[in-house]
Amino acid sequence: MDDICLRLPAEIPHLRRYARTLVANIDEADDLVQECLERALSRASQWDPNKGTRPWLFSIMHNNFVSSIRKRKRQNELQHRYPVEDRSYGNYELHYELDRVHHAVNKLPPDQRNVIILVAVTGLSYEEISEALSIPIGTVRSRLSRAREGLRSLLSATPVYIESDKDYHDGHRRSAGSRSAK
Repeated sequence: MDDICLRLPAEIPHLRRYARTLVANIDEADDLVQECLERALSRASQWDPNKGTRPWLFSIMHNNFVSSIRKRKRQNELQHRYPVEDRSYGNYELHYELDRVHHAVNKLPPDQRNVIILVAVTGLSYEEISEALSIPIGTVRSRLSRAREGLRSLLSATPVYIESDKDYHDGHRRSAGSRSAK
């Protein structure tokens, strides 16, 4: 158990990054990380030191996340929330594109979304993702391919104003055809 306790602190930033992609709320993400760490410590005897620590932790987090969604569905309280963040208009285009990508990723089917997040955000190898999600490596590759194609399709569509647009914050929306400057 001492060995896993020594490895956990180095994994926390990776766990937080992954959790932040799974849930839109920072507090929920931190709760997800805490639950993962608690479960990892309580099940330290199940950890195989010959295998990677990160895939094992991501597997725990993924399973906790899926369980929490199932619990919310049973309680009929599942809500998709996107917090409005304080944004400087100096980086408006960057925020706009990040919002487009974030919304596109969230439109992907959950199995594809999980794989693309694990590849793009956490940097896990296909083998580690296969282990973390308990699926064959061929399934990882297939889901990743479909997710990339889905994102290409979603992001190549004509941009649509979303709630984070400057015009929305100015108190009104203009149609997509009247994007001229004030």
